[in-house]
Amino acid sequence: MFKPLTPDQPLSVTQLTLQIKESLEASFPSVWVAGELSNVARPQSGHVYLTLKDEGAQLRGVMWRSAASRLKFELQDGQEVACRGDIDVYPPRGAYQLIIRQIEPLGEGALQLALRQLQQRLEAEGLFDPRHKKPLPRFPRRIAFVTSPTGAAIRDFLEVLRRRWRGVHVLVIPAKVQGEGAAAEIVRGIQAANALGEPPDVLVVGRGGGSLEDLWCFNEEPVVRAIFASQVPVVSAVGHEIDVTLSDLVADVRALTPSEAAELVVPSEEDIRAGLDNASQRLTSALKSRASDARSRLTAIAEHRVFRRPFERVHDLSRQLDDQEMRAVRALRYIVSRSRDHLHGLAGRLESLSPLAVLNRGYSVTQKADDGEVITDAGILSVGDSINSRLAHGHVISRVEQVHVNGGKTPGSPQARVRF
Repeated sequence: MFKPLTPDQPLSVTQLTLQIKESLEASFPSVWVAGELSNVARPQSGHVYLTLKDEGAQLRGVMWRSAASRLKFELQDGQEVACRGDIDVYPPRGAYQLIIRQIEPLGEGALQLALRQLQQRLEAEGLFDPRHKKPLPRFPRRIAFVTSPTGAAIRDFLEVLRRRWRGVHVLVIPAKVQGEGAAAEIVRGIQAANALGEPPDVLVVGRGGGSLEDLWCFNEEPVVRAIFASQVPVVSAVGHEIDVTLSDLVADVRALTPSEAAELVVPSEEDIRAGLDNASQRLTSALKSRASDARSRLTAIAEHRVFRRPFERVHDLSRQLDDQEMRAVRALRYIVSRSRDHLHGLAGRLESLSPLAVLNRGYSVTQKADDGEVITDAGILSVGDSINSRLAHGHVISRVEQVHVNGGKTPGSPQARVRF
């Protein structure tokens, strides 16, 4: 209760603030407040600071780290939420605030919102890209299953496996598949399967159906990243057909149920036997057909003329060879005769152009005696030069006594005369 005071006895600011604090905290021990988030901040301390607002007012709020660590979804500006907490007055600022203990999104459950936010973030990183999917081996010999060893999932899986295919070794890696700590155990199971000295051919991760809360561990980020990092092809077998988890999206193959997972990882022995029988029949039929075709071809070849009269072809070719030889000889003789006639003609023409033939007609070739230069112009001679005249038979050496150029006599020269 407030005590009546007079101006002579005023309250200090601290006293008034503390009385308001006690009054507010007593009047609003716990309250739900709906509004739009703004100014959301989460410093290194892990506490969350925010403002709740509507069209007419705003209210500051704080969520301590212990409560903030339990949030399933990420707080973002603009979200419509309902916050439960206690009204508190912060004396140093004289402001009141809401100490938030619980936050629920309006219009969408916290788990659905958290799932959608995480899916969008991981999808942006490419964890669900089909290019990263690894194919399953056609005939696996070792299969590892990360699940609860006492659950119905492993029993259904083994039952279908025994019915479809024998001779496969199944390693059950125990892990919690529901509740607190389940995600960490599933991650350890996936990592253990990959760390084996002889890793399995296929890794199955799953459990039976359940609510979103029951299956939540298969939506947690560590499990999704462990499946993505697995070197062994992973089959996700979580829940029933209507239940889709992030593990289903990141796995290499999604099975709607653990029973379907068994159908996906191993072939049906009946189908394989039927396929082998069909292949055997087709192979037998094809071999018989090819043998019959080969026999028919062999019979046709045996009846061919070349096998009935093997030397006929040789004789024909011999005659053709003889004919070709005679034709070649005749052609060569003709060519030689033509060439000889042509050669004789060329020799006659060459003989007619020979300087020796000219000499036989009474001409001679005159050269200087000293250097052998052929004389075609009298102007290159001087009186007293020795010249050599080649005749048809022999040659004559002479000395120039007189030179006439262009019908005249060289000045100062004696009368033209050659001494032999």
